[in-house]
Amino acid sequence: MRQESAETLALQALGWLLSRDDLVPQFMAATGASPDDLRALAADPGFLGAVLDFLLTDDQMVQAFAGDAGLAPDLPMRARAALPGGMVPDWT
Repeated sequence: MRQESAETLALQALGWLLSRDDLVPQFMAATGASPDDLRALAADPGFLGAVLDFLLTDDQMVQAFAGDAGLAPDLPMRARAALPGGMVPDWT
């Protein structure tokens, strides 16, 4: 996946997270972002990686996002790998 596509998916995830009143406090606490910061942070690929990191902490959250967005459930993980800090070393 190209970084541009990964950023687009992460922006979708950000919008989805912010639409979920039950997840917003957890997300804000985990990222350290304030509501006023979100517009500027949404343009930062590193922050978008953090959005996907948060999403990927819970399989049910990934499934819910993917289902609501009409996406394959593996796409958030693939998108995370395409953003800064997302490369997982291959130990084999």
